[in-house]
Amino acid sequence: MLAQSPARAAQAILMAAKAGMLDGQALLGQILLDGQGIARDQALAVRWFEIAARGGHLMARNMLGRCHEHGWGTTANASTAARHYRRAAEAGLDWGLYNYANLLATGRGVAEDQVQALACYRRAAELGHAKSMNLLGRYLEEGRYCPADAALALDWYRRSAEGGDFRGQFSYAAVLAAQGQVEAALGWLRKALAGGNLKFLSVASQALASARDPQIQALAIDYRRRADELALIL
Repeated sequence: MLAQSPARAAQAILMAAKAGMLDGQALLGQILLDGQGIARDQALAVRWFEIAARGGHLMARNMLGRCHEHGWGTTANASTAARHYRRAAEAGLDWGLYNYANLLATGRGVAEDQVQALACYRRAAELGHAKSMNLLGRYLEEGRYCPADAALALDWYRRSAEGGDFRGQFSYAAVLAAQGQVEAALGWLRKALAGGNLKFLSVASQALASARDPQIQALAIDYRRRADELALIL
């Protein structure tokens, strides 16, 4: 609906939000944050997320965390972000678990706690969160804060890749390439190329440039080119 008539859809969302519909309030916050069909107003987005969160909307609570983490419409404050993420995580929201785990893993806004971070990634992965699946796979592959389990790591990478996470696709491809399954690896690397963001593509291009297989190494050029295109857009 937004793609067909953004302004009209925004008006319908605004009416729903003012009528007290939690989903409408959360969605209004999102389109205000993005400026989609309505003038961008990140401070107002925060207010609507707060209203929806007070009503029990978990994704709005998670988005409050995002706003406070990144300083969207409010002062950046990792501790406040962590509180919102934790509440969403404790209520079982996969995105809340993932975002809270990221802060725990890096010690931002909370004391660093890799064991708890791993537990949150694991729970989110079990709920079907593709990004968490990739990170859980990394902990298992490296044996960090858990017993190393290459087979289980590969399974989580595969599930992350199939779930559409570009980092999971890259991780899965890396293991496949190491096992000599070059054609399968190339397929997943191309998927990661199509969906990857600027930071990922820039770093991944450097890793690919040092690959042993010439076909994989050649993809470094495509990754670098796509990163340059995104840099111009952003």
